[in-house]
This record gives sequence, C-alpha cells and structure tokens, in this order.
Amino acid sequence: MRILVVADKVSELVYGPSIHKYFGDVELVLSCGDLPYDYLEYVVTLLGVPLLFVRGNHDRQWVQTEEGIQPALPQGCVDLHGRVVEVKGLLIAGLEGSQRYKPGPYQHTEREMRWYIRRLWPRLVLNRLRTGRYLDILVTHAPPRGIHDQADLCHQGFRSLVDFMDRFAPRYLVHGHVHLYGRDTRWRSTYRQTEVINAFGYRVLDVEVPARGS
Repeated sequence: MRILVVADKVSELVYGPSIHKYFGDVELVLSCGDLPYDYLEYVVTLLGVPLLFVRGNHDRQWVQTEEGIQPALPQGCVDLHGRVVEVKGLLIAGLEGSQRYKPGPYQHTEREMRWYIRRLWPRLVLNRLRTGRYLDILVTHAPPRGIHDQADLCHQGFRSLVDFMDRFAPRYLVHGHVHLYGRDTRWRSTYRQTEVINAFGYRVLDVEVPARGS
C-alpha cells in the first residue's frame, strides 16, 4: 500500500493542482500534526482516500461557528489519538501532542503519555490474538526520546514511545514536530524492529500489507 504521511509544513506539491499527478496512487494519508485543517480537508477531498490524523502542539482546539464555539476538527478526517484502527489490512494507532512546556492544549507529561499508551493495551493484545501482531504503524506528533528529537523540552521526545517500541514492535513509527533543515539531517532511523520516520513536509511510504497471522 502506498501511504502519504504529512506533518508540520504545507507542501506546494500536496496543496496544489498537481496533487493527482504526484500522489494519485496513494491509498491512505496519515497526518502527524501541526497542519492547517483546511489543508487536510483539501487532501482528503482531492485524493478521496482515508485520512487519519493526530494533533500537534500548535493545532487549534476550538473554532467559532454559527452555533457557537465548537471543537476544531478537519472535516472528512479521522482523529486517531488514543485509538487503534484497521485500515485496508493495516493496524494503526495514534498519539497526539508534545512534551508539556507551557500552558496550552495537546501537550503532555511523560506520565500522561504513559496513561494514553496503557489505554491502548487491550486493543493491541486483541490484535495479537486475532492477527498475530500488535500493530503495524504508530502515528505520533512527537518523536521517541533519543531518536530525531532535540535537547530543549519542547522538542524532547517521549521515553514512553521507546518503551512502546520495545513492547509492541510496530513496523513503523511516523512522527512530526521536529523540523528538518539541510540534506544531512536524519529523518529515518531503525530502532530494533521499528522504522522511525520524521514526516516533516511529506513522505511517501510503500508498506506491505501483511497476511493474517504474520
């Protein structure tokens, strides 16, 4: 399956009239946060494929409507935070937000992130019993601690995401949050059985859909 992953930066190739030329064969879109909601709505409308997202620490929480203040939500997209879903044979889960560094939404302490992860456990175990594996892709905004992260608290990764990979071994962990500058900046790393990918801007992944029981 060809998957488009996006995060943090609006790309002219994605948000433009040639989107079908470059991404017409994409079957799934994953957003790792900090993107305008109308950008996500444009992608899901033009490509006509499922779009799953988690929010970043700069995403809007509320929007003013004729009915009053409502939770902000990109139309036609699926909020993946704290959920495990199956899409076209792939098992996918999501965790939003960054390390808490100031008052504001979509920021979490390490303890809070561990709680969100613990709430995923029952479904992950069920996946293992049903399909032979826990998870294929974990979608996050922040990176794991020590992989693609930075020293300052805002851009520091979560240790609990490293523990998640140790325990559940997803094939991919895709994240955003850390901006990439220069060709030599590492955006893809391998941690044990997991490929960790920084989706800053966009990346296109070709992911093999495993047979049941693999």
